[in-house]
Amino acid sequence: MAFRAGAVGEEVHGGRARRAARPGSYAIFLLLFAALVFLSHAALMKLPYYWDEAGQFVPAALDVAHDGAWIPHSTLPNVHPPAVPIYLAEAWKLIGFQPASTRAAMLLVGSFALLAAFLLAIELLRNAAGMPAFLAVALLAASPLFFAQSMLAQLDAPAMLFTTLALLFFLQERMLPAVAVCTALVLVKETGIVVPLVFFLWLCRERRWHHAILFTAPAAALAVWLLVLKNSTGFWMGNPGFLRYNLLYPLHPVRVAVAFLRRIYYLGFASFHWIGTAAIVYAWRKRAVFANRAWHVAWWMVGAHVAMLSVLGGATLERYLLPVMPIVYTGMAAALSVFSRKARVAASLALLAGVAASNFINPPYPFAYENNLAFTDFVKLQADAADYLQHWYPGARVTTVWPMTMELARPELGFVQQKMAVEALPNLSGRLLGRLDWSGVEVLVVFSRNWDPPYSLMHIRPILEFWKRFYGYIPNASMAEIRALAPFPGEAHFERHGQWVDIYVNPRVPHFRFGGRGLGKVARFARRVSM
Repeated sequence: MAFRAGAVGEEVHGGRARRAARPGSYAIFLLLFAALVFLSHAALMKLPYYWDEAGQFVPAALDVAHDGAWIPHSTLPNVHPPAVPIYLAEAWKLIGFQPASTRAAMLLVGSFALLAAFLLAIELLRNAAGMPAFLAVALLAASPLFFAQSMLAQLDAPAMLFTTLALLFFLQERMLPAVAVCTALVLVKETGIVVPLVFFLWLCRERRWHHAILFTAPAAALAVWLLVLKNSTGFWMGNPGFLRYNLLYPLHPVRVAVAFLRRIYYLGFASFHWIGTAAIVYAWRKRAVFANRAWHVAWWMVGAHVAMLSVLGGATLERYLLPVMPIVYTGMAAALSVFSRKARVAASLALLAGVAASNFINPPYPFAYENNLAFTDFVKLQADAADYLQHWYPGARVTTVWPMTMELARPELGFVQQKMAVEALPNLSGRLLGRLDWSGVEVLVVFSRNWDPPYSLMHIRPILEFWKRFYGYIPNASMAEIRALAPFPGEAHFERHGQWVDIYVNPRVPHFRFGGRGLGKVARFARRVSM
């Protein structure tokens, strides 16, 4: 079934009759998707802000809310457009500023994104057997990348929503809505410019010049934003460091090749995607489902996005792939539709179960915690440690690394009630800690900033040396190494699913005693929290 807003009866598109739906059909599916999204995240609604939320996007939105400033001043400005911070600021005006409000605002975006992905799947899967559109949206909803990003105040879930809608409208020949959505997309995330570029080139290939020229409008909108940014900050990218790290640093041939391989690995193999990839290869050889214009455009979109992310962005974060994940999962569902019924059901269930299980399974190499539910353990550990410090050492100076420096210094992020004094370290390497002037340290907080299990591939020396040479990788000292380096004993330890936080306190720093609780009970309190 296909949906066209406000349509009644039958309409013909691309030579095929399609059954239209009333607007109420959209509302029903939106409510179903919203119920799924909100209920699955209910236990995490009050989770404090994570990593780039705390460091960039929430402070930027607070600048909008407090001062009406579209270019942030309480954090480092960069090229990211202001649409998401403005959206969050408006949401806070309606429902108040707290983590739960932010989560609700982002989950609403995620709900609309699932609806858009479902409609796109219907558009692409018209001739497929069974009900593959439901499988496509189920895979997306269960995927660890979507689950995490749909609640985080970052740019990628909104970018996925607008990318999906743009492709849907383009395939339906609704060019003006497609242009409008593309314009909104580039004001959400600047890398969204790849979407109207693909449409422009495709239409030029078809010699539809009057339609192609329409898709220059998003580029004009992005250019206006860059001019405003340059006029305000003096830099086209907001700050020179952003330019060096995200545009110049990635261009080394080795880093480009590694970035490309990492993108292909995540899309095609990670999170049990290899099941769907095998099905796509089989279906492609059969030329069963992908031999039409709609799929050609969709796959060109995926290819262009991967190519762009291979040459841009210093941090090769998997969340940047989220805008094309609806296409990838729809492709897997389409490929599975060519199998016999028993094989299709078995492979679909295996793929869906594997994708869902990946929310809880950590890989044997460093990864961004936000790739699955590991990010919740990270945030909860940071919150436990911050609460401990605020309770026992509110007046002490805490030596640690980012993002805890931000979490302790900005109470609005939800970790502490009052600002604490912090001293920032550049990293937690053994070399740096070995040179540290411990006499000036009052409280040291160290934690598993990177995933580093005993079986990590980064423990293989050639791989470690490769990462050091081409990425300047500096491994953090292990828990045991830090304990050996620290001249005073650790006072508190927190641990969750392989991640940990240790707190070391200079004996000369007095701790607060409440109800006669001494150091022994402090240690027991920490052990109880870590369970």
